[in-house]
Amino acid sequence: MTSVHQAPPSAPVRGDGPRHPVEPPARPMSWAMLSRAMAVPLILGLVCFLPALIAAQPGTGSRDTAYWLQLVLTCYAGARLSTMILSTRRRLLQGVFWMFVYIAMGVAPFAQAVIGQTPTPVVGPRSDLVTAIALILVGCAAFDLGALLASRRPLRRRTTARGGGGPATAHPVRLRLLVLLAFAASGYYVLKLGGPGVFFSSRQEISASVAESGVASGESNVGSAFLKGFGTVPALLALLFYTRRLVTSRRARRSPSTVLVWIALAGVNLVVNNPISNARYWFLTVLVSLLFTAFPSSAAMYRSVLAMGVVGALVLFPYADRFRYDDSGYRPVQSSSVFEPLATKDYDQTVMFANTISWVDTRGHTYGRQLAGSAFFFVPRAVWSGKPEDTGVRVGQWMGMNMTNLSAPMWTELWVDFGAPGLIGGFALIGYATARTDRRYARAVSRDGPGPGSVLAITAPLIAGYTFILLRGPLLQAVGKLAIAALCLALVTSLTGRSRRRSQ
Repeated sequence: MTSVHQAPPSAPVRGDGPRHPVEPPARPMSWAMLSRAMAVPLILGLVCFLPALIAAQPGTGSRDTAYWLQLVLTCYAGARLSTMILSTRRRLLQGVFWMFVYIAMGVAPFAQAVIGQTPTPVVGPRSDLVTAIALILVGCAAFDLGALLASRRPLRRRTTARGGGGPATAHPVRLRLLVLLAFAASGYYVLKLGGPGVFFSSRQEISASVAESGVASGESNVGSAFLKGFGTVPALLALLFYTRRLVTSRRARRSPSTVLVWIALAGVNLVVNNPISNARYWFLTVLVSLLFTAFPSSAAMYRSVLAMGVVGALVLFPYADRFRYDDSGYRPVQSSSVFEPLATKDYDQTVMFANTISWVDTRGHTYGRQLAGSAFFFVPRAVWSGKPEDTGVRVGQWMGMNMTNLSAPMWTELWVDFGAPGLIGGFALIGYATARTDRRYARAVSRDGPGPGSVLAITAPLIAGYTFILLRGPLLQAVGKLAIAALCLALVTSLTGRSRRRSQ
Protein backbone atom coordinates (compact mmCIF):
# COMPACT_ATOMS: atom_id res chain seq x y z
CA MET A 1 0.00 0.00 0.00
CA THR A 2 1.43 3.28 -1.04
CA SER A 3 1.16 6.17 1.41
CA VAL A 4 0.71 9.68 0.19
CA HIS A 5 2.42 12.46 2.10
CA GLN A 6 1.39 16.10 1.70
CA ALA A 7 3.98 18.82 1.75
CA PRO A 8 3.92 20.94 4.86
CA PRO A 9 2.42 24.38 4.46
CA SER A 10 5.82 26.00 4.76
CA ALA A 11 7.28 24.01 1.84
CA PRO A 12 7.05 25.22 -1.75
CA VAL A 13 4.64 23.28 -3.93
CA ARG A 14 6.75 23.39 -7.10
CA GLY A 15 10.40 23.50 -7.90
CA ASP A 16 13.36 21.20 -7.33
CA GLY A 17 15.47 23.51 -5.15
CA PRO A 18 16.02 23.18 -1.43
CA ARG A 19 12.99 23.79 0.71
CA HIS A 20 13.05 26.67 3.15
CA PRO A 21 10.29 27.75 5.51
CA VAL A 22 8.24 30.60 4.16
CA GLU A 23 8.38 33.66 6.46
CA PRO A 24 5.04 35.22 7.26
CA PRO A 25 4.57 38.74 5.94
CA ALA A 26 5.49 41.51 8.33
CA ARG A 27 2.48 42.88 10.15
CA PRO A 28 2.22 46.63 10.48
CA MET A 29 2.27 48.04 14.00
CA SER A 30 -1.32 48.33 15.12
CA TRP A 31 -2.75 51.00 17.38
CA ALA A 32 -3.28 48.34 20.05
CA MET A 33 0.47 47.63 20.09
CA LEU A 34 1.22 51.34 20.05
CA SER A 35 -1.22 51.87 22.91
CA ARG A 36 0.65 49.36 25.03
CA ALA A 37 3.91 51.13 24.26
CA MET A 38 2.39 54.51 25.13
CA ALA A 39 0.58 53.36 28.27
CA VAL A 40 3.33 53.66 30.86
CA PRO A 41 4.85 57.04 29.78
CA LEU A 42 1.42 58.58 29.17
CA ILE A 43 -0.02 57.55 32.53
CA LEU A 44 3.16 58.55 34.34
CA GLY A 45 3.17 61.89 32.53
CA LEU A 46 -0.45 62.85 33.18
CA VAL A 47 -0.85 61.29 36.63
CA CYS A 48 2.61 61.66 38.18
CA PHE A 49 5.11 63.83 36.30
CA LEU A 50 2.98 66.91 35.50
CA PRO A 51 1.40 67.15 39.00
CA ALA A 52 4.86 66.67 40.57
CA LEU A 53 6.30 69.38 38.32
CA ILE A 54 3.55 71.78 39.37
CA ALA A 55 3.98 70.90 43.04
CA ALA A 56 7.68 71.80 42.77
CA GLN A 57 6.91 75.35 41.56
CA PRO A 58 7.68 78.20 43.96
CA GLY A 59 4.64 79.81 45.51
CA THR A 60 2.82 80.91 48.63
CA GLY A 61 0.00 78.34 48.56
CA SER A 62 -0.70 76.40 51.74
CA ARG A 63 -0.58 72.60 51.85
CA ASP A 64 -3.99 72.16 53.48
CA THR A 65 -7.02 69.96 52.77
CA ALA A 66 -7.90 71.91 49.62
CA TYR A 67 -4.37 71.32 48.26
CA TRP A 68 -4.47 67.55 48.78
CA LEU A 69 -8.02 67.21 47.45
CA GLN A 70 -6.99 69.15 44.35
CA LEU A 71 -4.02 66.84 43.89
CA VAL A 72 -6.29 63.79 44.13
CA LEU A 73 -8.70 65.31 41.59
CA THR A 74 -5.84 66.07 39.18
CA CYS A 75 -4.46 62.53 39.37
CA TYR A 76 -7.94 60.99 39.05
CA ALA A 77 -8.78 63.05 35.96
CA GLY A 78 -5.33 62.29 34.51
CA ALA A 79 -5.89 58.57 34.93
CA ARG A 80 -9.31 58.73 33.30
CA LEU A 81 -7.97 60.85 30.41
CA SER A 82 -5.19 58.30 29.90
CA THR A 83 -7.84 55.59 29.72
CA MET A 84 -9.71 57.54 27.04
CA ILE A 85 -6.56 58.09 24.97
CA LEU A 86 -5.36 54.50 25.20
CA SER A 87 -8.76 52.88 24.69
CA THR A 88 -9.27 50.81 21.56
CA ARG A 89 -12.71 52.44 21.22
CA ARG A 90 -13.08 56.06 20.14
CA ARG A 91 -15.11 57.80 22.86
CA LEU A 92 -15.48 61.35 21.59
CA LEU A 93 -17.74 62.89 24.23
CA GLN A 94 -16.21 61.09 27.19
CA GLY A 95 -12.69 61.87 26.00
CA VAL A 96 -13.41 65.60 25.67
CA PHE A 97 -15.15 65.62 29.07
CA TRP A 98 -12.09 64.21 30.81
CA MET A 99 -9.77 66.48 28.87
CA PHE A 100 -11.72 69.51 30.14
CA VAL A 101 -11.80 68.19 33.71
CA TYR A 102 -8.08 67.43 33.71
CA ILE A 103 -7.15 70.88 32.43
CA ALA A 104 -9.76 73.27 33.85
CA MET A 105 -10.69 71.48 37.08
CA GLY A 106 -7.40 69.67 37.72
CA VAL A 107 -4.09 71.03 36.48
CA ALA A 108 -4.98 74.75 36.43
CA PRO A 109 -6.56 74.88 39.94
CA PHE A 110 -3.66 72.78 41.27
CA ALA A 111 -1.21 75.36 39.87
CA GLN A 112 -3.29 78.07 41.56
CA ALA A 113 -3.14 76.17 44.86
CA VAL A 114 0.66 75.90 44.61
CA ILE A 115 1.42 79.43 43.41
CA GLY A 116 -1.13 81.00 45.74
CA GLN A 117 -2.94 83.08 43.09
CA THR A 118 -6.35 82.77 41.43
CA PRO A 119 -7.84 84.57 38.39
CA THR A 120 -10.88 85.51 40.50
CA PRO A 121 -10.76 86.11 44.26
CA VAL A 122 -12.33 83.61 46.65
CA VAL A 123 -14.65 85.76 48.78
CA GLY A 124 -15.95 83.04 51.08
CA PRO A 125 -14.20 80.93 53.72
CA ARG A 126 -11.56 78.39 52.81
CA SER A 127 -14.00 75.62 53.72
CA ASP A 128 -16.17 76.54 50.72
CA LEU A 129 -13.21 75.91 48.41
CA VAL A 130 -12.70 72.52 50.07
CA THR A 131 -16.41 71.75 49.55
CA ALA A 132 -16.19 72.82 45.89
CA ILE A 133 -13.25 70.52 45.12
CA ALA A 134 -14.92 67.61 46.93
CA LEU A 135 -18.14 68.14 44.97
CA ILE A 136 -16.21 68.24 41.70
CA LEU A 137 -14.76 64.84 42.61
CA VAL A 138 -18.24 63.55 43.46
CA GLY A 139 -19.58 64.81 40.12
CA CYS A 140 -16.76 63.05 38.25
CA ALA A 141 -17.50 59.80 40.10
CA ALA A 142 -21.21 60.15 39.26
CA PHE A 143 -20.28 60.71 35.59
CA ASP A 144 -18.26 57.49 35.63
CA LEU A 145 -21.14 55.63 37.27
CA GLY A 146 -23.56 56.80 34.58
CA ALA A 147 -21.11 55.79 31.84
CA LEU A 148 -20.69 52.37 33.45
CA LEU A 149 -24.46 51.82 33.56
CA ALA A 150 -24.70 52.80 29.87
CA SER A 151 -22.01 50.28 28.93
CA ARG A 152 -24.00 47.49 30.59
CA ARG A 153 -27.08 48.14 28.49
CA PRO A 154 -26.97 46.73 24.94
CA LEU A 155 -27.76 48.98 22.01
CA ARG A 156 -30.84 48.13 20.01
CA ARG A 157 -30.34 48.03 16.26
CA ARG A 158 -32.93 50.27 14.69
CA THR A 159 -34.98 49.06 11.76
CA THR A 160 -34.46 50.72 8.41
CA ALA A 161 -37.60 49.54 6.70
CA ARG A 162 -39.73 52.13 4.99
CA GLY A 163 -42.08 53.66 7.48
CA GLY A 164 -39.97 52.45 10.40
CA GLY A 165 -37.73 54.40 12.73
CA GLY A 166 -34.47 53.98 10.88
CA PRO A 167 -31.22 55.85 11.52
CA ALA A 168 -31.50 59.60 11.23
CA THR A 169 -30.07 60.71 7.89
CA ALA A 170 -29.84 64.01 6.06
CA HIS A 171 -32.44 64.39 3.33
CA PRO A 172 -30.67 65.63 0.16
CA VAL A 173 -33.24 68.34 -0.61
CA ARG A 174 -33.31 69.58 2.97
CA LEU A 175 -29.53 69.63 3.04
CA ARG A 176 -29.59 72.00 0.08
CA LEU A 177 -32.01 74.19 2.03
CA LEU A 178 -29.50 74.24 4.90
CA VAL A 179 -26.79 75.35 2.49
CA LEU A 180 -29.01 78.16 1.20
CA LEU A 181 -29.81 79.16 4.80
CA ALA A 182 -26.10 79.19 5.63
CA PHE A 183 -25.22 81.46 2.72
CA ALA A 184 -28.17 83.80 3.38
CA ALA A 185 -27.71 84.05 7.17
CA SER A 186 -23.93 84.44 7.02
CA GLY A 187 -24.23 86.97 4.20
CA TYR A 188 -26.70 89.03 6.22
CA TYR A 189 -24.43 88.79 9.25
CA VAL A 190 -21.43 90.05 7.28
CA LEU A 191 -23.38 92.90 5.67
CA LYS A 192 -25.01 93.91 8.96
CA LEU A 193 -21.62 94.30 10.61
CA GLY A 194 -20.10 96.30 7.77
CA GLY A 195 -18.35 93.82 5.50
CA PRO A 196 -15.77 91.01 5.70
CA GLY A 197 -12.98 93.31 6.88
CA VAL A 198 -14.53 93.63 10.34
CA PHE A 199 -14.13 89.90 10.89
CA PHE A 200 -10.35 90.14 10.62
CA SER A 201 -9.83 92.99 13.10
CA SER A 202 -10.67 92.00 16.70
CA ARG A 203 -13.52 90.72 18.84
CA GLN A 204 -13.79 94.19 20.36
CA GLU A 205 -14.51 95.58 16.90
CA ILE A 206 -17.10 92.86 16.31
CA SER A 207 -18.90 93.74 19.55
CA ALA A 208 -18.90 97.41 18.61
CA SER A 209 -20.31 96.61 15.17
CA VAL A 210 -23.06 94.46 16.71
CA ALA A 211 -23.98 97.32 19.04
CA GLU A 212 -24.11 99.77 16.14
CA SER A 213 -26.24 97.39 14.06
CA GLY A 214 -29.21 97.98 16.36
CA VAL A 215 -30.12 94.31 16.87
CA ALA A 216 -29.63 94.58 20.64
CA SER A 217 -32.15 96.68 22.52
CA GLY A 218 -31.78 97.81 26.10
CA GLU A 219 -30.49 95.12 28.45
CA SER A 220 -31.58 92.27 26.21
CA ASN A 221 -28.95 90.44 24.18
CA VAL A 222 -31.40 88.12 22.43
CA GLY A 223 -31.16 89.99 19.13
CA SER A 224 -27.37 89.97 19.01
CA ALA A 225 -27.29 86.31 20.10
CA PHE A 226 -29.60 85.32 17.24
CA LEU A 227 -27.58 87.39 14.76
CA LYS A 228 -24.30 85.77 15.77
CA GLY A 229 -25.85 82.32 16.11
CA PHE A 230 -27.53 82.19 12.72
CA GLY A 231 -24.52 83.88 11.13
CA THR A 232 -22.11 81.16 12.30
CA VAL A 233 -23.88 77.88 13.19
CA PRO A 234 -25.68 76.99 9.88
CA ALA A 235 -22.46 77.67 7.95
CA LEU A 236 -20.51 75.32 10.22
CA LEU A 237 -23.12 72.54 10.06
CA ALA A 238 -23.39 72.74 6.27
CA LEU A 239 -19.60 72.51 6.02
CA LEU A 240 -19.57 69.46 8.31
CA PHE A 241 -22.24 67.67 6.25
CA TYR A 242 -20.43 68.31 2.98
CA THR A 243 -17.10 67.36 4.52
CA ARG A 244 -18.54 64.00 5.53
CA ARG A 245 -19.96 63.48 2.04
CA LEU A 246 -16.57 64.11 0.46
CA VAL A 247 -14.77 61.87 2.97
CA THR A 248 -17.13 58.89 2.70
CA SER A 249 -18.47 59.03 -0.86
CA ARG A 250 -16.52 58.50 -4.09
CA ARG A 251 -19.45 59.81 -6.08
CA ALA A 252 -19.39 63.08 -4.12
CA ARG A 253 -15.65 63.53 -4.70
CA ARG A 254 -16.22 63.11 -8.43
CA SER A 255 -19.07 65.63 -8.48
CA PRO A 256 -17.86 69.16 -9.38
CA SER A 257 -20.97 70.73 -7.85
CA THR A 258 -20.37 69.08 -4.47
CA VAL A 259 -16.72 70.11 -4.43
CA LEU A 260 -17.57 73.69 -5.40
CA VAL A 261 -20.22 73.96 -2.69
CA TRP A 262 -17.70 72.68 -0.14
CA ILE A 263 -15.14 75.27 -1.26
CA ALA A 264 -17.76 78.04 -1.01
CA LEU A 265 -18.78 76.90 2.47
CA ALA A 266 -15.15 76.75 3.55
CA GLY A 267 -14.73 80.35 2.39
CA VAL A 268 -17.80 81.49 4.31
CA ASN A 269 -16.56 79.78 7.47
CA LEU A 270 -13.16 81.35 7.02
CA VAL A 271 -14.90 84.71 7.37
CA VAL A 272 -17.53 84.15 10.05
CA ASN A 273 -15.87 81.37 12.10
CA ASN A 274 -12.23 82.41 12.06
CA PRO A 275 -10.24 82.59 15.34
CA ILE A 276 -9.82 86.36 15.12
CA SER A 277 -13.47 87.42 15.37
CA ASN A 278 -14.69 84.56 17.58
CA ALA A 279 -14.20 83.46 21.15
CA ARG A 280 -11.51 80.86 21.69
CA TYR A 281 -13.98 78.25 22.93
CA TRP A 282 -16.16 78.63 19.84
CA PHE A 283 -13.21 78.31 17.48
CA LEU A 284 -12.19 75.23 19.46
CA THR A 285 -15.65 73.85 18.72
CA VAL A 286 -15.19 74.54 15.01
CA LEU A 287 -11.74 72.93 14.93
CA VAL A 288 -12.59 69.80 16.94
CA SER A 289 -15.86 69.11 15.11
CA LEU A 290 -14.19 69.54 11.71
CA LEU A 291 -11.29 67.22 12.60
CA PHE A 292 -13.56 64.49 13.96
CA THR A 293 -15.82 64.78 10.90
CA ALA A 294 -12.97 64.72 8.40
CA PHE A 295 -11.34 61.71 10.12
CA PRO A 296 -14.33 59.73 11.42
CA SER A 297 -12.51 56.42 11.91
CA SER A 298 -8.97 57.58 12.59
CA ALA A 299 -7.69 56.41 15.96
CA ALA A 300 -4.57 58.51 15.38
CA MET A 301 -6.59 61.72 15.00
CA TYR A 302 -8.74 60.90 18.05
CA ARG A 303 -5.71 60.32 20.25
CA SER A 304 -3.89 63.33 18.83
CA VAL A 305 -6.78 65.68 19.61
CA LEU A 306 -6.94 64.52 23.23
CA ALA A 307 -3.18 64.44 23.80
CA MET A 308 -2.32 67.66 21.96
CA GLY A 309 -5.37 69.35 23.46
CA VAL A 310 -3.72 69.11 26.88
CA VAL A 311 -0.51 70.67 25.57
CA GLY A 312 -2.38 73.40 23.71
CA ALA A 313 -4.56 74.27 26.71
CA LEU A 314 -1.56 74.58 29.02
CA VAL A 315 0.84 76.35 26.66
CA LEU A 316 -1.14 78.14 23.93
CA PHE A 317 -4.64 78.82 25.27
CA PRO A 318 -3.71 81.58 27.77
CA TYR A 319 -2.03 83.47 24.92
CA ALA A 320 -4.77 82.81 22.34
CA ASP A 321 -6.80 85.92 23.25
CA ARG A 322 -4.52 88.14 21.16
CA PHE A 323 -7.47 89.25 19.03
CA ARG A 324 -9.92 89.89 21.87
CA TYR A 325 -8.97 93.57 21.90
CA ASP A 326 -7.41 95.97 19.43
CA ASP A 327 -3.76 97.02 19.69
CA SER A 328 -4.46 99.74 22.25
CA GLY A 329 -6.39 97.44 24.56
CA TYR A 330 -4.23 94.32 24.29
CA ARG A 331 -2.12 93.46 27.31
CA PRO A 332 0.32 90.60 26.66
CA VAL A 333 0.86 87.98 29.33
CA GLN A 334 4.01 88.59 31.37
CA SER A 335 5.19 85.43 33.12
CA SER A 336 8.39 83.65 34.02
CA SER A 337 6.77 80.19 34.19
CA VAL A 338 4.50 78.24 31.88
CA PHE A 339 2.21 77.56 34.87
CA GLU A 340 1.83 81.18 36.00
CA PRO A 341 -0.79 82.09 33.34
CA LEU A 342 -2.90 79.17 34.63
CA ALA A 343 -3.06 80.93 37.98
CA THR A 344 -3.82 84.41 36.64
CA LYS A 345 -5.96 83.94 33.49
CA ASP A 346 -9.00 82.08 32.18
CA TYR A 347 -9.28 79.04 34.46
CA ASP A 348 -11.54 80.35 37.22
CA GLN A 349 -13.98 77.41 37.22
CA THR A 350 -13.06 75.95 40.63
CA VAL A 351 -12.88 79.27 42.48
CA MET A 352 -16.17 80.38 40.91
CA PHE A 353 -17.78 77.17 42.14
CA ALA A 354 -16.48 78.00 45.64
CA ASN A 355 -17.89 81.54 45.36
CA THR A 356 -21.22 80.12 44.16
CA ILE A 357 -21.38 77.88 47.24
CA SER A 358 -20.87 80.99 49.39
CA TRP A 359 -23.56 82.84 47.42
CA VAL A 360 -26.06 79.99 47.79
CA ASP A 361 -25.35 79.88 51.54
CA THR A 362 -26.57 83.48 51.79
CA ARG A 363 -29.76 83.18 49.70
CA GLY A 364 -30.59 79.49 49.18
CA HIS A 365 -31.06 77.32 46.10
CA THR A 366 -33.16 78.49 43.15
CA TYR A 367 -34.89 75.11 42.56
CA GLY A 368 -34.86 75.22 38.77
CA ARG A 369 -35.23 78.96 38.22
CA GLN A 370 -31.77 79.38 36.70
CA LEU A 371 -32.33 76.34 34.48
CA ALA A 372 -35.67 77.78 33.33
CA GLY A 373 -33.93 81.02 32.37
CA SER A 374 -31.49 79.03 30.23
CA ALA A 375 -34.23 76.90 28.65
CA PHE A 376 -36.23 80.00 27.68
CA PHE A 377 -33.21 82.05 26.64
CA PHE A 378 -35.07 83.34 23.58
CA VAL A 379 -37.66 85.23 25.63
CA PRO A 380 -36.71 88.96 25.75
CA ARG A 381 -36.46 90.64 29.13
CA ALA A 382 -39.04 93.15 27.95
CA VAL A 383 -41.53 90.26 27.99
CA TRP A 384 -40.13 88.42 31.02
CA SER A 385 -39.10 91.14 33.45
CA GLY A 386 -37.89 88.66 36.08
CA LYS A 387 -35.84 86.55 33.69
CA PRO A 388 -32.75 85.22 35.53
CA GLU A 389 -29.35 86.50 34.50
CA ASP A 390 -26.31 84.34 33.84
CA THR A 391 -25.27 82.45 36.94
CA GLY A 392 -21.75 83.80 36.56
CA VAL A 393 -23.08 87.36 36.28
CA ARG A 394 -25.27 87.01 39.37
CA VAL A 395 -22.45 85.62 41.47
CA GLY A 396 -20.05 88.27 40.13
CA GLN A 397 -22.48 91.05 41.08
CA TRP A 398 -22.80 89.57 44.57
CA MET A 399 -19.00 89.52 44.81
CA GLY A 400 -18.85 93.20 43.85
CA MET A 401 -16.84 92.56 40.68
CA ASN A 402 -16.67 95.22 37.98
CA MET A 403 -16.17 92.58 35.28
CA THR A 404 -18.93 89.98 35.59
CA ASN A 405 -18.17 87.89 32.49
CA LEU A 406 -17.23 84.98 34.73
CA SER A 407 -17.53 81.26 34.22
CA ALA A 408 -20.20 79.08 35.82
CA PRO A 409 -19.24 75.43 35.21
CA MET A 410 -21.86 72.71 35.01
CA TRP A 411 -21.19 71.82 38.64
CA THR A 412 -22.20 75.37 39.55
CA GLU A 413 -25.41 75.34 37.52
CA LEU A 414 -26.58 72.06 39.07
CA TRP A 415 -25.62 73.16 42.59
CA VAL A 416 -27.44 76.50 42.36
CA ASP A 417 -30.70 74.88 41.35
CA PHE A 418 -30.79 71.49 43.04
CA GLY A 419 -27.91 71.15 45.53
CA ALA A 420 -25.93 67.94 46.05
CA PRO A 421 -28.71 65.51 44.90
CA GLY A 422 -29.14 67.43 41.65
CA LEU A 423 -25.38 67.56 41.08
CA ILE A 424 -24.96 63.81 41.58
CA GLY A 425 -28.04 62.88 39.55
CA GLY A 426 -27.24 65.40 36.83
CA PHE A 427 -23.72 64.12 36.23
CA ALA A 428 -24.90 60.51 36.34
CA LEU A 429 -27.37 61.35 33.54
CA ILE A 430 -24.68 63.23 31.61
CA GLY A 431 -22.31 60.27 31.89
CA TYR A 432 -25.03 57.86 30.78
CA ALA A 433 -26.02 60.03 27.79
CA THR A 434 -22.45 60.63 26.63
CA ALA A 435 -21.54 56.93 26.83
CA ARG A 436 -24.63 55.91 24.85
CA THR A 437 -23.96 58.62 22.27
CA ASP A 438 -20.34 57.49 21.90
CA ARG A 439 -21.46 53.92 21.24
CA ARG A 440 -24.07 54.98 18.69
CA TYR A 441 -21.52 57.26 17.01
CA ALA A 442 -19.09 54.35 16.67
CA ARG A 443 -21.83 52.41 14.89
CA ALA A 444 -22.76 55.39 12.70
CA VAL A 445 -19.23 55.80 11.32
CA SER A 446 -18.67 52.07 10.83
CA ARG A 447 -19.14 50.29 7.50
CA ASP A 448 -22.55 49.08 8.67
CA GLY A 449 -23.67 52.60 9.53
CA PRO A 450 -26.22 54.69 7.67
CA GLY A 451 -23.67 56.07 5.22
CA PRO A 452 -22.56 59.60 4.23
CA GLY A 453 -25.85 61.20 5.29
CA SER A 454 -25.71 60.10 8.94
CA VAL A 455 -26.86 62.93 11.20
CA LEU A 456 -25.26 61.38 14.28
CA ALA A 457 -21.89 61.32 12.52
CA ILE A 458 -22.16 65.13 12.42
CA THR A 459 -23.94 65.71 15.74
CA ALA A 460 -21.47 63.81 17.93
CA PRO A 461 -18.34 65.71 16.73
CA LEU A 462 -20.23 69.01 17.06
CA ILE A 463 -21.29 68.25 20.64
CA ALA A 464 -17.79 67.02 21.43
CA GLY A 465 -16.36 70.38 20.43
CA TYR A 466 -19.17 72.31 22.14
CA THR A 467 -18.61 70.35 25.38
CA PHE A 468 -15.95 72.89 26.38
CA ILE A 469 -18.53 75.68 26.27
CA LEU A 470 -21.24 73.67 28.03
CA LEU A 471 -18.96 72.56 30.86
CA ARG A 472 -17.40 76.00 31.34
CA GLY A 473 -20.71 77.85 31.31
CA PRO A 474 -22.65 79.91 32.01
CA LEU A 475 -25.41 77.76 30.61
CA LEU A 476 -27.54 80.74 29.54
CA GLN A 477 -24.79 81.88 27.17
CA ALA A 478 -24.20 78.36 25.86
CA VAL A 479 -27.73 77.24 24.93
CA GLY A 480 -28.30 79.81 22.19
CA LYS A 481 -26.02 78.32 19.53
CA LEU A 482 -26.93 74.83 20.69
CA ALA A 483 -30.63 75.52 20.06
CA ILE A 484 -29.88 76.96 16.61
CA ALA A 485 -27.84 73.85 15.80
CA ALA A 486 -30.77 71.67 16.91
CA LEU A 487 -33.13 73.60 14.61
CA CYS A 488 -30.76 73.17 11.66
CA LEU A 489 -30.38 69.45 12.34
CA ALA A 490 -34.16 69.07 12.57
CA LEU A 491 -34.43 70.81 9.21
CA VAL A 492 -32.26 68.29 7.39
CA THR A 493 -33.10 65.09 9.31
CA SER A 494 -35.17 62.32 7.77
CA LEU A 495 -36.25 59.50 10.10
CA THR A 496 -38.19 57.31 7.66
CA GLY A 497 -37.14 55.25 4.73
CA ARG A 498 -33.88 53.45 4.06
CA SER A 499 -30.68 55.39 4.53
CA ARG A 500 -29.10 56.49 1.28
CA ARG A 501 -25.60 55.14 0.67
CA ARG A 502 -23.41 56.96 -1.82
CA SER A 503 -20.06 55.41 -1.21
CA GLN A 504 -19.82 53.74 -4.62
